[in-house]
Amino acid sequence: MGIATIRRRARGWARRHSYSFFSSLGAMLKHRIGTLMTVLVLGIAILLPLGLYMLLTHFDRLDLQKDEWGAITVFVEPGTPASAVQALAAEVSEWPGVSGVQTVSPEQGMEEFSAASGFGPSLDLLEENPLPWVLQLSPAVSAGDAEALEMRIESWMERLENDARVDSVQYDHKWLQRLARLLELARAAVTVLSLLFGLAVIVVVANTIRLDVAAREEEIEILALVGAGNAFIRQPFLYSGFWYGLLGGLLAYALMQLCLFYLAGPLGRLLDAYGHEVHLQGLDLRQLLWLLLGSGALGLFGAWISVQRYLRMLVVGGSLGRK
Repeated sequence: MGIATIRRRARGWARRHSYSFFSSLGAMLKHRIGTLMTVLVLGIAILLPLGLYMLLTHFDRLDLQKDEWGAITVFVEPGTPASAVQALAAEVSEWPGVSGVQTVSPEQGMEEFSAASGFGPSLDLLEENPLPWVLQLSPAVSAGDAEALEMRIESWMERLENDARVDSVQYDHKWLQRLARLLELARAAVTVLSLLFGLAVIVVVANTIRLDVAAREEEIEILALVGAGNAFIRQPFLYSGFWYGLLGGLLAYALMQLCLFYLAGPLGRLLDAYGHEVHLQGLDLRQLLWLLLGSGALGLFGAWISVQRYLRMLVVGGSLGRK
């Protein structure tokens, strides 16, 4: 194959794709309202899983698995002598995975409560101190991963609750465990929703392209009669499908930015209440490119399905069917 042949084929390829590029844009601009409605539907369909993904991304930045695990608070039975409390503390401190045990006497607890509440004079009127001994057991995060640490903490709590010297046990970060489980469920839901809404994007684009093909049926027949092959006839519609998906992805990104701006205040206050500060951020450049490529690919696939089905059904003098 000579250089002249390669250049000729390259020019032919460029002409075909430039024709498809501009004809697809022209067809979309010719029906602005229909194009706008289709892009709006696609944008909303892409926005729903994208928005949930972004919210989960911000919750993941809390790093729940590596966050500081709270202490286990052990309330000793009232009337337990100090020697028994110290023996319990020494016993617990020997458990594997325990980084430290702090004992708080009733007197220390009363002093801390008095300083924190401001009820000092009123508390002085009490005939006896009602507060029990308290042990604060701190687990070592390095003792294992989050799941193993959680199992170990559950084992500790069960052992402590069965101890006759213990009145009750409280795990301060129980809410973190529940939140982690909810986030796992939410991640699975995002995956399912992404698949479902991705399928919806394909169906919407396929139906839109089917209507476009039907509206240009006479033009397709003329192209076929003058020798145009399936690939040439297919290209403008494939470009249209790509543009629909790409514009839908751009609209979803713009709507998501508006939603993040609106939710910044309420979500920030919610996280502040749990001692975390997270600044809402949109997609970075790499994520945005993946979003646009993915949405464009879904639109392209939907258009390909629709056009292929139409070309298989349509036969004009035997001219359709050449590749």
